Amino acid sequence: MLLTVIAVLMLLSCTCGENPAIQVTLTNKGLQYGKHEATDWVQKNLEDVTLPDITGEIDISVLGSIDYTLTSIRIIKCDLPEPSVEFYPDDTGFKTSVLGLSVALSGEWMTHYGIIHDRGSFDMAVFSVSVTSVVELGKNADGHLSVNSDSCDAQVGDVDMEFHGGASWIVQQFVNHFKDRIRGEIESRICPFVKEMIVNLDYHLQAMNVSFDVDQALTLDLSLTDFPFIDVSRLNLGFKGEFYNIKTHADPPFEAQPFTMPEQQGYMLSMGLSEFTLNSASYGFYSAGGFQVLINNSMIPPGSPVHLNTSLMGPFIPQLPKMFPGLLMDLQVYATEVPMFSFQPDAVKVHFQVAVKAFAIQPNGTQTPLFKLNVDSKFVSKVWISGGRAKGSVSMDNFTLMLAGSEVGPFQTDALEITAKMGINFALAKVNQKLGKGFDLPRMKHAQLVNSVLKMQEGFIALFSDAEVLLTDRRFNRQRDGLV
Repeated sequence: MLLTVIAVLMLLSCTCGENPAIQVTLTNKGLQYGKHEATDWVQKNLEDVTLPDITGEIDISVLGSIDYTLTSIRIIKCDLPEPSVEFYPDDTGFKTSVLGLSVALSGEWMTHYGIIHDRGSFDMAVFSVSVTSVVELGKNADGHLSVNSDSCDAQVGDVDMEFHGGASWIVQQFVNHFKDRIRGEIESRICPFVKEMIVNLDYHLQAMNVSFDVDQALTLDLSLTDFPFIDVSRLNLGFKGEFYNIKTHADPPFEAQPFTMPEQQGYMLSMGLSEFTLNSASYGFYSAGGFQVLINNSMIPPGSPVHLNTSLMGPFIPQLPKMFPGLLMDLQVYATEVPMFSFQPDAVKVHFQVAVKAFAIQPNGTQTPLFKLNVDSKFVSKVWISGGRAKGSVSMDNFTLMLAGSEVGPFQTDALEITAKMGINFALAKVNQKLGKGFDLPRMKHAQLVNSVLKMQEGFIALFSDAEVLLTDRRFNRQRDGLV
């Protein structure tokens, strides 16, 4: 049960002292919700649990030793009381307790006494099972989350058995001679099983990637920056959240700044995303040769009032049609600085500095340079969550166009700037139509976010949300999964 809670948390799953760019916090509300979902899952899947055989011998003074085997043991019914799951700051982990668990089992029995073999079926009731386990969370050298069984204690109150078939009426007479042994066998196997489960979970955690290739240019590092932090009400994990250029893997010339998630009561989990993550992606893409595009006339909509033809550029550059009449043009557009994002309490702002080089395409296909423009632009975006969908809007905050150089002589850029603004605003109107309809929130494999709220802060954006676990029909078998 505790393992399922940790697994759910990881679906949400270095150098010490490094500031995390992404923070994920699980609150006590989320922990208790995970407990209830895990309890329901256990109840629904207990019928598919196959328990290992129990073998041994009982020494009866008059008859000597009788070898026995209990096999094909199945859980028929389980009275699973409400477990207790809590954050455990003493060991930076979780403490889980189940008290008063009772289980009804059935299976087959076999006995061997000398040359006499017998077999039949049995029913078993195990009463007052109590298990307390403490799981410690940590971080390995590669930034993986690690789990370790810190302590475990299990007690079985009593066992009652009823034998059927064969010479069961004889075997039944000796139940009191070996039920304590069986009780001890069951009791001794609980904690090793719990620890083996934790070892198996840790194995899968270490096998998980903490770095992901996003595309051919960028990779994302999501390793832990420090050990998990736990107090009595929450668990906090800090992730590096940095994009790199796949080829160079060079750090950007800026660092993630520390930020503190605001208190927001009543939610299961929260996530904070620093502007550093977006800016590292921008830097990585820029250093990989991104943020540049070649625009030709075929890319201009047919209904546009402006086309890339020298003869149509007279209203903007009077001398151009005279010097190079009737030639198509290419525009080479590229960022001159890394575009930078800034998270503000009311909006996301981004600053683009761009150069535009214009060329005339000669009849033989050669390019003749015409002029170069420098563009300084700033955009403002607002984001929010409504109806379970992420929505937003983008507007232009500033657009300045300046002549940086010209092979055709000087010219005024005011008319070009006005026309460019009109084109950008037209494009933004279409973008805002899509943003206004919104996009589904990211959905994890086994959980989805509900009742989500987005809040802009200085330097980061905070998401507060509840979650719904999507239980599957996955069955569990110790022997199949190699856990016994």
